Amino acid sequence: MGRSEFDRQLEEGVEAFLMGVGRLLSGRDMDGQRRTDATFFKGGRRVLDGVEGRVGPWSYRPGWQRAAARLTTLGGLGAGGWFYWTDPEQTLTALEYGGAGAGGLLVSGAAVHAVRNRGQRELMREWVEPLHQALVGPLGIPEATRPRSYLHVPLNFSDDDAEIRIDLPVALKFKETEVAEMIVKKLALQGVSFSWKYDGRNPYVTVKKVHRPPSKVVFSDPKVKELVKKVPESAPLIGLERGQKIVSVDLDAESPHVLVSAGTGGGKSVILRTIASQLIHHGAHGYILDFKRVSHLWARGVKNVEYCRDIADIHDALVRLGAEGQRRIHVAEKLGDDADPSEVGPRIVILLEEINATMKQLTRYWEKIKEKGDPKISPAVDALAEILFMGRAVRLHVLLVAQSATARALGGPEMRENFATRILARYTQNAWKMLVPEVQPAPKSTRHIGRAQVVLGGMAHETQVMFMSDAEARAWAMAGTGPAPAVTLTKSAPAAAADTVTQLNSDTDERLHLGKQGVDDTDQTVHGRAVHALTSVAGDRYEDGDTDEDSGDEAELPAGDEPSGADEDADPLVGLREAEDFLADVDLTALRNARARDPEFPDPADKRGRESLYRLSDLQRWERNRLSAESGDLDEDDVSEEEDASVL
Repeated sequence: MGRSEFDRQLEEGVEAFLMGVGRLLSGRDMDGQRRTDATFFKGGRRVLDGVEGRVGPWSYRPGWQRAAARLTTLGGLGAGGWFYWTDPEQTLTALEYGGAGAGGLLVSGAAVHAVRNRGQRELMREWVEPLHQALVGPLGIPEATRPRSYLHVPLNFSDDDAEIRIDLPVALKFKETEVAEMIVKKLALQGVSFSWKYDGRNPYVTVKKVHRPPSKVVFSDPKVKELVKKVPESAPLIGLERGQKIVSVDLDAESPHVLVSAGTGGGKSVILRTIASQLIHHGAHGYILDFKRVSHLWARGVKNVEYCRDIADIHDALVRLGAEGQRRIHVAEKLGDDADPSEVGPRIVILLEEINATMKQLTRYWEKIKEKGDPKISPAVDALAEILFMGRAVRLHVLLVAQSATARALGGPEMRENFATRILARYTQNAWKMLVPEVQPAPKSTRHIGRAQVVLGGMAHETQVMFMSDAEARAWAMAGTGPAPAVTLTKSAPAAAADTVTQLNSDTDERLHLGKQGVDDTDQTVHGRAVHALTSVAGDRYEDGDTDEDSGDEAELPAGDEPSGADEDADPLVGLREAEDFLADVDLTALRNARARDPEFPDPADKRGRESLYRLSDLQRWERNRLSAESGDLDEDDVSEEEDASVL
């Protein structure tokens, strides 16, 4: 019996000895408890679940390092014992002098190490350890985890080029927002971005300083003006991001339409002004649909621009533009894929202000004027939807402004998907989630003047929008490469009766005739209102020999030609005194004043002796869209000899 007990103890002893030797050589903890995820070749990063008490730094070392240290120590002790056994006196003498030298070196090294790592110790004490204590809960890691094993915080972590890396648990059972918020608070960071990497066995997050765009970008800066001149015609400059990088949207290659969403004072009209003036400078034609009436005063009288303030004219403009888009689709189909895109017609940019209010007004207007048998939905709303879905080939571009671009305001959730380019400023978190759900987390909104987030291709670019004053935008648009302006700020004397009068958006040519390919010269009406041709785009598009005999194109009539008898009855030519009887809110004095000063006042269509005659429809459209503040008195010096004759 005793023999059996001795055998059992011997076996246990041998087994314990062999296990101890195995742990010694493999670098495992000698007590057999595994505390970290360290392996023989790889160091540990985290404490294992269920481990209690403090875990020393030695447990994070790779197994081969621990085994080498143990074997070196045992080898040194064995060699010292052997020398002492063979020659005790010489060994003691060597230890006496060698020990003193080794001790001095050890003390010196410790002092140097303490001085050199003073910053690291302060970093650990003041920042890393408090951050570790704050992240234990959100990350779900043991409190005994060594902070240095997963928190890689450099000494200069507050510098602009610093990078902080934090290793994450493999299980990923945490919330990004909580972890990010705790990191920002405990390290007192500002203006940082988080990059999360989840794939593989070693997930981590990196925290970097966000380099801000320039504080101000103005068109008057010569360097900025040079950038504006260099950008392609189809890619107007929006602003500059960090590193002075250009932010622009290519309307032909990336996104044909742009959505601008911002709160009050966010610079929505400034953004549209910046983009539109550059497009008009390169020959584009503009339609400003501004129910607020005063958002884009810089564009008054600018060449190739029609400014619609009245809801009736906004309605008609959208219907005409929708019809023009359909015409361009057929033209593009005939031209084929290899044709020059400009063959379908010049670029048309549509500035649609305050879509929330405008869509409601269009719906109400249609409810008021529609007749029995007319569709329930406003044709203007349908036309806008068609334009948004037409794509890049027709060269119709919508720049849409909304304080709250809800699906209801835009006519449905599918309408928002047509805006691959979205510009947000002074936005709320709800607005960001609604318009840019693919970019998370949402960048913090700022009240810095001119700062916006430009979303291109699913990426948000913090941008300082270029500022153009009204005068600069007007001058740049007027100095473009398009045809000569139809209206100018300086009202000139009317031309002779035989001269051809070219008027912006006049009604003399009733055809939708915008490109080198025209359509039949037929009169059309839209729900009782004339469908006027976009003649601001026509006129100079035809050249001798450009027409195809089989294309069905017809020659344009000069704007000054006499209309037929039926047209004259429907749209009579009247003088200013006669027009006073047809215009409810304008008297003769206001008409004379506007003719002399208002750049949007229609040009005369004919002469009767020395008196200028105007188309009644032109005057009525001008009355609806005029600014009420322009009804001031006319100075006597402004009345020309022709005006005196018109009174007779």
